[in-house]
Amino acid sequence: MTKVTKNIILDLLPLYVGGEASEDTANLVRQYLETDPELAEIARQMEISNAQNAAPAPRSKEAEMEGFEKTKQLLVIRSTIVVSLVAMFLCAAMLVIPVVIMMFQR
Repeated sequence: MTKVTKNIILDLLPLYVGGEASEDTANLVRQYLETDPELAEIARQMEISNAQNAAPAPRSKEAEMEGFEKTKQLLVIRSTIVVSLVAMFLCAAMLVIPVVIMMFQR
């Protein structure tokens, strides 16, 4: 049988840390990590990194609806502002256009 080297364990670490290694492989890696503190530290850092990059927990229906309602309110406010600005521009144009026409008629 081939001797288990540090490089073999390094190749297996991502599977071990991700929980995807078979039970036999996980036991082999665990045993090796007990004898190599440096590699054990690398494994610990990988576990921390994986935990930080884990997908967020799914949101509850209530939280999703709350987010939806807030988004809906913001869209209504934005639409109201846009419509108001367009109306103000049209009113200003209606006031300015006759003045400009009168200036050119003189």
